Amino acid sequence: MNIDKFLKFFVPKDHSFHPLFEEDAKNLVKASELLNTMLTFNETEDHEKIYKEIKDVEHIGDIITDKTYIQLNKSFITPFDREDIHALIAHIDDVVDSINGVARRICLYKPKKLLPVYKQMAEMILEAAKEIECSIHCLVDAAANKDEITKACNRITAIEHKVDEYYYVAIAELFEKEKDPAELLKNNKILEILERCADETEDVSDVIKAILIKMA
Repeated sequence: MNIDKFLKFFVPKDHSFHPLFEEDAKNLVKASELLNTMLTFNETEDHEKIYKEIKDVEHIGDIITDKTYIQLNKSFITPFDREDIHALIAHIDDVVDSINGVARRICLYKPKKLLPVYKQMAEMILEAAKEIECSIHCLVDAAANKDEITKACNRITAIEHKVDEYYYVAIAELFEKEKDPAELLKNNKILEILERCADETEDVSDVIKAILIKMA
C-alpha cells in the first residue's frame, strides 16, 4: 500500500473537489444542449448567436479547470488519485472544446445545408454528457454508487459506438453523393469533430472507470 492510500484511511478526504466536478459536468451538458439548439436553425445569424453562447460556456469550463488545478495544488489529501483528478477535468474540458469547435466551424464554413446526421450525432453527444453528469454526481460516494456509475459508463461506451456507426455511414454517403468539393470538405470536417466529441466522452468514462477500480 503506498503512502497516499495509507493516509486516506486516517485523514479526512477533501470534499471541495466534488462541487467543481459537478459544476464542470453541468457545464458540459449546457454546451451540448446549446449545440443541439444551434443545429435546429438554418440561418447563419442564429448560428453565430448561439456560437457566442457556446464560447461563453467554454470559457466557464476553462475557469472551472483552473480552479480545480489550483485546488489540487493546495490539497494534501484528495478524494482519489491526483492524476485521475487531472485527467477527469482535462477530458471534460476536451469535450467542451470540441463542441465549441463544431459550432465554430459551422459559423466559419457556412455549409449550404446542415446535414440531418449532425443533429442525430449531437443528440447522442448530449445523451452521453448527461450520463457523465450522472456518474460524476455519484462519485461523491463511489462505493455506494458503484453499480450506477458502472452502468452509466457502459451506456457512454454504447453511445460512442453508435456515433461511430452514424459517422461512417454519413462519410460514405457524403463521398458518394456530394459533388461540390468545397461542401464535401466542409461537411467532412464538421462530421469529424462531432465524432471526436463522442470519442472524448468515452475518454471521460474511462477515467471514471479507472477511479472505481482504484477505489475498490
